Amino acid sequence: MEAKGYRQEGIISDVKQHSLAAEAGIQPGEHLCAVNGLPVRDILDVSFAAADTDVTLTIRGTDGILRNVSLSKDPDEELGLSFEQAVFDRICLCHNKCVFCFVDRMIPGLRKTLYVRDDDYRLSFLYGNFVTLTNLTDDDYRRIIMTHMSPLYVSVHATDSAVREKMMFNRRAGSLMQDLQRLFDAGIHIHAQIVCCPGWNDGAVLEKSYRDLLARADCVEDMAVVPVGITRNTENLPDLRTFTPEEARQLVDTVTAWQEECRRRLGRTFICLGDEFYILAGRPLPPADWYDGFPQLENGIGLTRNFTEEWDAAERRSTDGRMPAVKNYAVPVGVSAYGQLRPYLDAFNRRYGTDHVLVPVVNDFFGHTINVTGLLTGTDILHAVPEDRPVILPGPVLNADSLFLDGMPLAEFRRRAGRTVHIARGAAELHSLLLREEREWTDGHTAPGRTLPDRTREDAPNPTEYVRVFP
Repeated sequence: MEAKGYRQEGIISDVKQHSLAAEAGIQPGEHLCAVNGLPVRDILDVSFAAADTDVTLTIRGTDGILRNVSLSKDPDEELGLSFEQAVFDRICLCHNKCVFCFVDRMIPGLRKTLYVRDDDYRLSFLYGNFVTLTNLTDDDYRRIIMTHMSPLYVSVHATDSAVREKMMFNRRAGSLMQDLQRLFDAGIHIHAQIVCCPGWNDGAVLEKSYRDLLARADCVEDMAVVPVGITRNTENLPDLRTFTPEEARQLVDTVTAWQEECRRRLGRTFICLGDEFYILAGRPLPPADWYDGFPQLENGIGLTRNFTEEWDAAERRSTDGRMPAVKNYAVPVGVSAYGQLRPYLDAFNRRYGTDHVLVPVVNDFFGHTINVTGLLTGTDILHAVPEDRPVILPGPVLNADSLFLDGMPLAEFRRRAGRTVHIARGAAELHSLLLREEREWTDGHTAPGRTLPDRTREDAPNPTEYVRVFP
């Protein structure tokens, strides 16, 4: 077939054994160019077009030659194709210049994928990436509505038009409530996020946002309020500050009252705060059932409570009594998680006669105001962990390519550490690792998670791998 040019093609990463695609001779490394003669922009186009019973795939072979592959299938039968990335054309980028943008505050000189500012509604629907809606065209809205892409994850920040325009430095940002209503009228639901900045969108502005979203709670699934993160890179950036302990206490008290109101009116909590607010305020975290099933866990909402619930469940499953002698591990965590998790590890050591240590790692790389585990770097961890202990790394400090945020490969970390290094994806896996003798595990046991900044990688093979499961 003539090598017709296509603007976008999906690179096939895997073909499931015994699938329709495999039986038709389609191979990894080939490109999917069209389905039933129509170009495909992303895996959503593929899924929608491939719902027919008779499907013709236009495939570009590794030799560059195009061929048509005709398949007959049941309506719900899968093709068996996986792709290197979900979006075949270019990811939609952010048109805003938000005062709090973490990408702008990223330390210079890191791998380029950490500086990609995605704002793509497709990644929002598929993987929970937050979008602002400021770059959507009428065609985008029509596609969202026609294919019912629900729910979407929306960065609200403020429902006050003037405040949102000022915070995002974009005139289009002020039409948020009209944009949302367009989606709500079509039955599209959202998960809402507010990055809360002292003096910008807290106080009365935050209350207005809460009231506006609560009034549309039939379509707004939940509302997350997370604190602004400020790195040591502040050159030529807006002057922001973090919350004080007293401000955090006031915010926790205010939101707790709103939560009680929502549980009376809606039967669910609706609005939740990031864990950092409770830690800064010195207040206990809400019980697990106040997180409504943890719908924004990857956004850090309820991360610590979910971890402790999983840990407690692992403890209940464990047999009583002391275990055989085990290696005593060092477990590095962010400063904010240290105080929350140490009592659990101390109780574990008392129960099993072990001497594992939790190590609070100060973030010298990004700055000391950044204190969450998922933003720790290999360099800072190496400097903090004691030299005489094997290490269990929290999964979120690594991306899917086993790289730390400072670009250090896991293999280099292991070489420089000169000792056994394991990875724990969450509380249950950490609990299991702490109970087993070191010889029962191999260095090949890795299960990296994802950190939030790296979720925007354009070359990510599967954005769902960017998961925060460790406080």
